[in-house]
Amino acid sequence: MPDVLIELFSEEIPARMQRRAAEDLRKLVTDGLVDGGLTYAHARAYATPRRLTLAIEGLSEQSPTLREERKGPKVAAPEKAIEGFLRSTGLTLEQLEQREDKKGAFYLATIEKPGRAAPVILAEVLESAIRNFPWPKSMRWGAGSLRWVRPLHSILCVITRDDGTEVVPFELDGITAGDTTRGHRFMAPEVIKVTGFEDYAAKLKRAFVVLDAEERAASIAHDIETRAFALGLELVEDAGLLAEVSGLVEWPVVLVGEIEEQFLDLPPEVLQTSMREHQKFFSLRDPKDGRIVRFVTVANRDTADQGATILRGNQKVLAARLADAKFFWENDLRVIANVGLSGMAEGLTNVTFHNKLGSQKARIDRISALAREIAPLVGADPVLAEQAAQIAKADLQSAMVGEFPELQGTMGVYYARAAGLPDAVANACKAHYQPLGPSDDVPSEPVSVAVALADKIDTLTGFWAIDEKPTGSKDPFALRRAALGVIRLVLGNGVRTNLFPVLSEQVQSTWRAASLIRALGNVPIPEPKSGVEYSIETTINVDATDVEFMAAAATDLLTFLHDRLKVYLRDQGIRHDVIDACLAMPRNDDLTLLVKRATALSELLKTEDGPNLLQGFKRANSILTQAEENDGVEYSFGADVKYAETDEERTLFAALDSAEAAITPAMQAEDFAAAMHAMAGLRAPIDAFFEAVQINTDSQVLRRNRLNLLSRIRTICGGVADFTKLDG
Repeated sequence: MPDVLIELFSEEIPARMQRRAAEDLRKLVTDGLVDGGLTYAHARAYATPRRLTLAIEGLSEQSPTLREERKGPKVAAPEKAIEGFLRSTGLTLEQLEQREDKKGAFYLATIEKPGRAAPVILAEVLESAIRNFPWPKSMRWGAGSLRWVRPLHSILCVITRDDGTEVVPFELDGITAGDTTRGHRFMAPEVIKVTGFEDYAAKLKRAFVVLDAEERAASIAHDIETRAFALGLELVEDAGLLAEVSGLVEWPVVLVGEIEEQFLDLPPEVLQTSMREHQKFFSLRDPKDGRIVRFVTVANRDTADQGATILRGNQKVLAARLADAKFFWENDLRVIANVGLSGMAEGLTNVTFHNKLGSQKARIDRISALAREIAPLVGADPVLAEQAAQIAKADLQSAMVGEFPELQGTMGVYYARAAGLPDAVANACKAHYQPLGPSDDVPSEPVSVAVALADKIDTLTGFWAIDEKPTGSKDPFALRRAALGVIRLVLGNGVRTNLFPVLSEQVQSTWRAASLIRALGNVPIPEPKSGVEYSIETTINVDATDVEFMAAAATDLLTFLHDRLKVYLRDQGIRHDVIDACLAMPRNDDLTLLVKRATALSELLKTEDGPNLLQGFKRANSILTQAEENDGVEYSFGADVKYAETDEERTLFAALDSAEAAITPAMQAEDFAAAMHAMAGLRAPIDAFFEAVQINTDSQVLRRNRLNLLSRIRTICGGVADFTKLDG
């Protein structure tokens, strides 16, 4: 079976688009071939800055011939009906066959669609793929109508068989498909004729083009690590930059340059960010002190002077970039020396956080008050927590973060230390943003935990207070991420607190602030001047509807946190029904307690006793519920062992007494594992009881006693978790 090679050769494709474009080309072409009736064994796409390539192995020679039988009208049908059927099939009356069924004779058309050759189908599919290619951005050039990400120069499309190579006849917007390509733009620009993929890849390699992006990335990483090792330095890992740079070059050449001495005292993050964002340079650091002392650039060609000219040009441009960074750094330090970080943060009064929630400064004040309240719960000094919250976002006003927004928090740490603040306060400037995602670290320093929790809780309560919650897949304010951050902070640090009162109080505080802003005409609350004081309590009238809204908002927010917790725990291997069974218990706003309960129940259900105990509970609960409905009474007390007739009854009484004696102190001590273990011991007595004892006996005394005994099973199990919500 033949192989196919396709190459679309153009001007430079942006690196960020290459990987997706290669996959889109593979999917569009292979899906089109399959829809056309062809099959193939394997397909792989490649991308370089100047070309998209697709290699297909084992393509079938032609599509199969298709035969379709189509039932038509009755033989005695009106002439117009028969004529319409003939038009739809493209046949004549003589070509129709007559058949009979229970309803009589009818016409039958046999339509045959002959198979088509692979080159014909391929040409159609490729033209459609090129014309409908899903580039994020595309352009037109010249007088043609074709749109492509950059001007398309040539199309290579050949089918290779054992007896030779065939060019697929194909023309698009003045570009005729052929069997030629070109190598490196500068080092081998001549036309190259190819016969198939292996020949193509080999000739490109000789023409200084590495076709595979993964091979280019591996080559760059290996060469950098080798050069760094020789210099006694280490590479600052940056997978994103490596992927981007591998899409900027066809023939990667690693060059190591020096950073001028005057810039070496800049924070390492500043150097790395400036070099990565502006120049696409990698950073090499000294493992002894962590300073970044060299840079790595990746050229797209070999040169006679081994890259010396390229390095000189890059070092000149880098010096200008780092001079700007040094200016920002020194200017920010001067501001801090004059007014301190608190003074820098004052500028946030004029920065709107949200038009319904006021300024960043107003939000910082709320976070500070909440951080002070949370601090004792996480073992932090309330004064330090409040101080950290007040300056945690001050660097948003710095010139450095204005130039490099991704350094927010990081620069705050440096500026806080420069201001002579305690390390716990300084570290919170960066750590309070964490965790930024599911794989990000969770802060563990108490002050950082307090500020991080306050920051995320204020974000959530603020948007709930103004009724701007996530809907479906839309979450413009990243509230799901904030909720997961609260969960991970609480669980990761073993924080013990009931969240609902905190959420409720913060919702009320934020709602009042938002209401005042609304009353003032959707402008931030003004700063008091000339002794004037603004009192939210006296300005905003709170009626019963408002109170009801705030209470509902806090309840809904807790439900939102529970929903995110379900997702988080499911990823940890805890079943959804187990979580629901624990959420139905009291104090479900203590997330640490809730997870301890869910973990213990999950472990119980993984044992042999767990599912069997669950079945026994469900049987007991079903019988008891039905009896209570029929009798109109509640069987919840009064079971007495003196009415037990069988050994199995007496054994169950003893087992329940023993379990209750063990479970009660275990639950008081929040030792859920011990409580579950004690409850698991009920499995065998319950099984034996149901096998030997008839509940609905003729004796009403015995029946009531046994139903009350079942009630004890329900009560004991229900004290640990709501077993009615468990599957099985």
